[in-house]
Order: sequence, then structure tokens, then C-alpha cells
Amino acid sequence: MSSLEIIAVLINILGVWLTAQRIRWCWPVSVVAVLLYAWIFFGVKLYSDMLLQLIFAVLQGYGWWRWSTGRSEAGKVRVGRLPRHEALLGALVAGLVALLLGAVMHHYTDASVPWLDALLTAFSLLASIWAARKYVASWWLWIVLDIAYVGLFTYKDLQLTAALYAGFVILACYGLHAWRKDLLAQEGSQAVAEPAL
Repeated sequence: MSSLEIIAVLINILGVWLTAQRIRWCWPVSVVAVLLYAWIFFGVKLYSDMLLQLIFAVLQGYGWWRWSTGRSEAGKVRVGRLPRHEALLGALVAGLVALLLGAVMHHYTDASVPWLDALLTAFSLLASIWAARKYVASWWLWIVLDIAYVGLFTYKDLQLTAALYAGFVILACYGLHAWRKDLLAQEGSQAVAEPAL
């Protein structure tokens, strides 16, 4: 465990907590966290995850922009349901990206666990896009991914990072609960505001 890993863990915890609270400052905080982890993952030959962190740095801008619109009176973002067609298309694209990235990492690099790393990377991108689009379902995907990451990081002897991702599972459960509660409240207030036909 390095001091860089400790700093990255603390900044990541802050970023995920801000996301669960639906506070848009989660996006710039997360930029710092992902850049630190890009360096850490390069050092342990998790190249797909390193690339993921660099892509996440760009996606933070998209998330910041999306979350700058559609806020409630309390200043928090409004959340929504993931349309079924978007869920299916996203899963299909993520699966194809995972296969392509896994093949590249397997054949052209000395990546440690190229196929699993690529799979988690592709679906993490999907979860991040869903979170930026304010879909409650993003938390379900994060829960599954974070559990898998705990195993991967334990295998790679990144114990503090594995513990961080175990904490992310708990934070993702909290985020899911909070976002679902707010979604139901939003839908309830919309139903009251709409005139009966």
C-alpha cells in the first residue's frame, strides 16, 4: 500500500459520496481520483482499467454538464428510470467493447488479467454513462461491478483498493436507496401535478 493509493482511496470515497448525495461537485472531485488511479493501475499492469480511468476523466466533463441541468429546487439533480431499449443496447455495446478490448489486451500487451479487466472496464463505462444520464439503474450495475472489482484488486494485492471497492458496494447500496426514494417522490409529485383525464 502506497501513499498514492491512500490519497486516491480518500478522494474516491469523497467522489462517490457526493454522487450518492446528487451533488454535482462529484464530477471534478472524481477527475482527481481517476487520474491517480490511472497511474496506480499502470503500475500493476491493469491496462484496461488504466484506460478506463483516462476515459473517466473525460466523462467527468459530460457528467458535470448533464448534472448542471434538470435540478430540483433543493439544487440536487432529478433522477429517472432507464428505458428498456437503452439498457439492452448499452449491454450489447458494452459486451462488444469488452470482447474487442480483451482481445487487444490479450494479444498485444502483457496485461495481467486481460479478459476480466476488459469486461469490468466496458461495463464500468456503461455504468458511468448511465450515472451521468441520472438513471437509478446505474447503481445496480455499480453494485455488481464493485463486488467483482473487490476480487480483482484482492488478487492483484491492492488490499486498500479492494477495501475501497467493498466500501463502494455499501455506498452504491446507499445511492440506490436514496435515488429510488427520490424517483418515487418525483413521480408522486408529477402525478399530483398532472390533471386527471
